[in-house]
Amino acid sequence: MELGNGAGPGVTPGPMGAGGFGGPAGAFGPPPQMGQAPAAWQAPTDTEQRLYDAKMRGDWQAYFDVLAEVDLFHAMPRALAEAESASGGSGTTWTPYWSPQVGRHCFAFMTEGVLAAPVQDPVLFTTDLGTIARNWNGDPRWVAINPGTPCEAYFPGNPPLWQWHADKAPDTPCCSTGLRTLRVGAPLQGPVAHGLACGALLAVNNGDLWNTLSYHGHGFFIERKRLDKWWGVTSRAKWQEYQEELVTGQMVSRTWEFTLEVRRALSRQYGGTVDPTLWRETTERVMRANASDAGEPPSDSRIAGVKQLIGRITRYEARFRADGILPERGQVRSALAWDYGRAPNMARWGLASGYCDLREAESAVLRASRASKDEYTSWQDFAAGYILGRCLHFDEEEFGHWYTDMLDTYRLLMGSADSPWVSVPWK
Repeated sequence: MELGNGAGPGVTPGPMGAGGFGGPAGAFGPPPQMGQAPAAWQAPTDTEQRLYDAKMRGDWQAYFDVLAEVDLFHAMPRALAEAESASGGSGTTWTPYWSPQVGRHCFAFMTEGVLAAPVQDPVLFTTDLGTIARNWNGDPRWVAINPGTPCEAYFPGNPPLWQWHADKAPDTPCCSTGLRTLRVGAPLQGPVAHGLACGALLAVNNGDLWNTLSYHGHGFFIERKRLDKWWGVTSRAKWQEYQEELVTGQMVSRTWEFTLEVRRALSRQYGGTVDPTLWRETTERVMRANASDAGEPPSDSRIAGVKQLIGRITRYEARFRADGILPERGQVRSALAWDYGRAPNMARWGLASGYCDLREAESAVLRASRASKDEYTSWQDFAAGYILGRCLHFDEEEFGHWYTDMLDTYRLLMGSADSPWVSVPWK
C-alpha cells in the first residue's frame, strides 16, 4: 500500500496537543503509554506503529490512510447501548469529552491496540472513517485519535477528506487476517497465554488478536449479534451454560468420543496404529455388549452409523497425514479439543458482549488450558483433535473451506516464529 502519495479534497490539518486523556467517564481507561513516546516505544500493534511513524514524519495523508483501514472504537453508556442493541441499532451516537490539550470538546476514537479491558459501563462500539464522515454533524468540531498515547492526534472536522480516504481504502482491512499479536498489555507467556493459544486456531482464522484477554472484538453491538447468530446466546445465563459446557468438553458428540475411546483402548492393548477393520469390529461388539447389559436390544442402525463414522474419521486422518497435520501413521486422540479450543473464544466473546467480567473470562481460559494439557501431549496433537471436530461438525467430507481454512491457519501457527505454538511451551 502506498502512503502519503496524492492529496484529497481540502487540506489535511496537522495535529494539536499532546499528553493525557480525560475521556468521557474514563471510558477507555488508562492508556498503555502516556504522553511523549520514549526513545524505544513499543507499539501495541502494527496499526499504532504505522500511525506513530506517519505522525513522526508529519505525513497526515498516510495517518488517515491507516485510520481508513481499521476499526475505530468509541464509548457509549451501557443503558444506551442496550437500548440500541435491542432495537437493532449499530451505534452512531457519540459522546464528546472536553480536551484540555486543544481546549475544545472532541469526539474520541481509539484503535484496537490501545484499549483498556472491557468494563460493564461504558461499553465500546466500532465504527470506521467513512461512517464518521457520513454522520458528522460538526458539533463538537474536533476529533481526537488515540488521545494520551504516543500516536495521538487531534483534528478539526473534515468529512470530505475522511470520505476520500475511506473510498480509496482496500476492501480487505490490513488487520483482518494473519497471525496478530498484542505486543503490549497482553500475556505472551504463562498459563493465560497457553489458554489463549488453545483458542488460536479460531482466533487467527477470524483475524483477531490471539493473545488479548481484554477483548473488545468488533465492539459491543457486533459481538452480541455474532453470539446470537452463531450460538443463540442472548443472555448471561445462556452464555454461562455454553461456556461451562465448552470448558468441560460436553458439547462434543458423545458418539465421536465413544468411538475414539474404543480405538485408544485397542491401541493401549496392542500398541501402535489400530487397523480400521479391527476398530469397527470391536466397536460393534462393545455396542452390542453395552445394549445387553442395559437390557435393551442392540440398535443396528446406530451401529451402522458408528461404522460410517469410523470411515469418515479414517479418511480425514489420511488427509491430515498427507497435509502434515498428523505425523506418518498418526491418529487423532480425541475431538475434545473442538470444545477446549472454542472455550477461550467464548470467554472473550462473553466479555466483549457484557455477559461476563474479566475475572470470569480469565477463569474460563485457564480451565480450558488445564483440560487441554490433561488430554493432549502437544500443540500438534491438540490441533488434530480440534480440526477433526470442526470437520465432523461442518465439513461433510467435502474438504472445503471448513477444512482448508484450518489447514492454512495450522501451518501459520506451526511455522511462524512469532506464533504462540512456537513460543509458548505445551507443558
